[in-house]
Amino acid sequence: MASDVPMTPELEQIDGEIQDIFRALQNGFQKMDKIKDSNRQAKQLEDLTGKMKECKRLIKEFDRILKDEESKNPPEVNKQLNDRKQYMIKELNSYVTLRKTYQSSLGNNKRVELFDMGATSSEPAADDNIQMASAMTNQQLIDSGRNQMDQTDEAIARSKMVAVVAQTVEVGSQTATTLTQQTEQMKRIGNELDSVHFSLKKASQLVKEIGRQVATD
Repeated sequence: MASDVPMTPELEQIDGEIQDIFRALQNGFQKMDKIKDSNRQAKQLEDLTGKMKECKRLIKEFDRILKDEESKNPPEVNKQLNDRKQYMIKELNSYVTLRKTYQSSLGNNKRVELFDMGATSSEPAADDNIQMASAMTNQQLIDSGRNQMDQTDEAIARSKMVAVVAQTVEVGSQTATTLTQQTEQMKRIGNELDSVHFSLKKASQLVKEIGRQVATD
């Protein structure tokens, strides 16, 4: 957002540095969806968080100088400068909200350091209430939604894989138990057949012996 608000050289310099950070944040979050490795995503998010903290510091400095010069400026100029500050706050809060979305998807539960300047007051506020997602741009909302859907799809796929593996292990265990029981049953049948064969052999010998005795008599 280009500014045609009348500023002192000091305010212009701070404003320019803040706009540079906003461009860096925009490019940085656009790269997040292209990074597939979670460790690299976490590192990228850490770098972006550092930029947001620096931006927060600069906006506070902008606000401090604005108050120092307030008595020297006409009311309309003060209003324009305050509107400029509120634009910066809203823009930064949109990136804070976007950061929370990516942080949640990475399973990082660290508390987000929220920007502590009110939306309508010229004084910095201590209220750290979470800013609404309405502060995000449409493209940021779309990108954030797509990222969350991708994360959900991956989680579902992992859950299905775990379920299949567990089911396979259970079937394998049941099959092994059944095979063990069948093996023991086969051994018992084999033993019984051996016993029958031995009995038949003894009976055959007895029959032959009786036959010889009859022939002799």
